[in-house]
Amino acid sequence: MNKNRSSLVKGFWQVADPKIWVASTIPLLTGAVIAWTFGNHTKQLSVLWFLLAVVGVFFVEIAKNALNEVIDYQSGVDPGVDEQHRTPFSGGKKSIVQGRLDITQCLYIAIICFIVAAVIGCVLAFLAEIRIFWVGLAGLVLAVIYSMPPFKLCYRGFGELAVGIAFGPVIVMGIYVLIEGRFDWLPLLVSLPIAFMIMNVLWINQYPDYEVDKEHGKKNWVVRLGKQKAIRIYALLFALSYLSMIAVAVYAGNLIWLLPLLSIPLAVKAVSNCRRNYDQIDKLIVSNAATVQIYQLFGLSFVICAVLDGLVF
Repeated sequence: MNKNRSSLVKGFWQVADPKIWVASTIPLLTGAVIAWTFGNHTKQLSVLWFLLAVVGVFFVEIAKNALNEVIDYQSGVDPGVDEQHRTPFSGGKKSIVQGRLDITQCLYIAIICFIVAAVIGCVLAFLAEIRIFWVGLAGLVLAVIYSMPPFKLCYRGFGELAVGIAFGPVIVMGIYVLIEGRFDWLPLLVSLPIAFMIMNVLWINQYPDYEVDKEHGKKNWVVRLGKQKAIRIYALLFALSYLSMIAVAVYAGNLIWLLPLLSIPLAVKAVSNCRRNYDQIDKLIVSNAATVQIYQLFGLSFVICAVLDGLVF
């Protein structure tokens, strides 16, 4: 019994994968800092609501990961990835493949975590800000239909867009509305480069799983276009991220919002490496790692920009 419990706990944390929570922490912090530096500061206990919202978003992530584990295992995607193509940036958590969890356990984790997230969302909506209900509902629905039949967005070429919407406008605007009690253009505009950049993280991470995704019908856009043609979209998503930052700077009337453009040389190197090594996984992971680093730099830059623009200039 103790052995089974230990395996279940390890499997849960493998599915939860706390190291990737930074992906949602960035838009959460961005929305919060913009609210606290540009807002009216009329709401009370905003820090408490923020922390509760963070927990809720993390539970949605865990639930989405667990549900995705089940679907990818049943479709043959996860079992089909060999050691040659398995990297730290490959899709899936491999908890079922490695025997840490079974399908039923993963389903229970998904259901329980979705319920906990929904309860937190309702608490926030009815005790803090009612308008957060619809934003939270949108995030929850996107997490479910991302891999759940009959929608299976990540199998039909809509997964990239769903991730961009969820980690961009949904989270940034959601946390802003929760704290400030209103919608505004600045957090919406700032959410766009975050959306494009997180889409690019997903985009480049689909390369290692290309062959097995193609074989088992996971028709993301890297599979649909092919590795070589997909490089153009990889570069385009970087470009859209930076161009949208220019739009933010114009709207805010402050050049400090151009700070994220300092990461352009890293993006150029990442794209160049992808062009040279798109079919050599051991060398391509340089681009995978660089894209994640650029996303993290974006997050840090947004916090700095919001603080400097809202409190200094």
